[in-house]
Amino acid sequence: MADEVRFGFVGAGWIAQRALAPAVHAADGAVLQAVAARDAERARSLEPAGRDYGGAGAYQALLDDPDVDVVYVCLSNESHLPWARAALAAGKHVLCEKPLGLSAAEVAELVSAAQAADRLLVEAFWYRWHPRTRRLEALLAAGDLGPVRRVETDFSFDGRGEPRVAANYRLDPARGGGALYDVGCYAVSAAHLALGPDLAVTRAWADVGPSGVDLSAEARLRAPGGGEAVARCGIAVPDRQVLRMSSDAVTAEFTTADGIPGETFTSWHSPSRLVLTGTGGVRRHEDFPPVDPYRLMVEAVAARVRGEDAFLVGLDHSAEVAATLDAVRAAT
Repeated sequence: MADEVRFGFVGAGWIAQRALAPAVHAADGAVLQAVAARDAERARSLEPAGRDYGGAGAYQALLDDPDVDVVYVCLSNESHLPWARAALAAGKHVLCEKPLGLSAAEVAELVSAAQAADRLLVEAFWYRWHPRTRRLEALLAAGDLGPVRRVETDFSFDGRGEPRVAANYRLDPARGGGALYDVGCYAVSAAHLALGPDLAVTRAWADVGPSGVDLSAEARLRAPGGGEAVARCGIAVPDRQVLRMSSDAVTAEFTTADGIPGETFTSWHSPSRLVLTGTGGVRRHEDFPPVDPYRLMVEAVAARVRGEDAFLVGLDHSAEVAATLDAVRAAT
């Protein structure tokens, strides 16, 4: 297709293999043009239509590839800033894994770089493209839920003994490890969706493991209008995913298709449900068919590169989440 937007991956790790490469291959209006990885065979295994780059200098070689329009940065957390910045300087649009930066200052630096380069910069908060999340946002924007007073949000999983946790950057403080960076950003993102851009930390704690990273954390947040949130996260605690928000009139909650709390942030190729409970316990729900939010994210980025209208997570949201995470870390 003449209007296909060409994606190049910097990194070919677990998330690229499992989710993003299949999403780009399946997406309308996008093609996986090139992949760069330290291991050339791993780059080749993602089956790019153009070049695969391996070894020393692979990442820069991909940035120099004139056939790449969008660079997807899927490296460990401490590498997001330098390689996203380098991609923007090379004239590429950027889709970057979360967290976009390890601090609000890093996010601000990348936002400035994107503005200077006149290129898109998008944080890959993939749950935001799920139709269930988009529906909840529409209800909030329309005021159909009323002012939200209370929010509970949690993204925790038991990574003890999992190779993808024990043997990689998640337990390394020098590489942006820890629960807050890994999954806490989702919980805080959801709190901002419910309560708005300005959240103050009233209380926070973290369980710090032997390597020096937070294995779990909890923060109490308050909005200027009085709404409050409890945001929890963990990488070495029992699996739990929750998003529940209540006004004086209604409670909205994400559940599985069976009405069980779960898959709040990871609903992927499975049916899901938004449950609304009104006064007196009257319940109604909206069901959503299986979908791939990664593919929807890729298609939206490609559409915007072509100059079409499509939803993207705004950089203002990325900046708000980073600022709140800074405040949570400072309070623990």
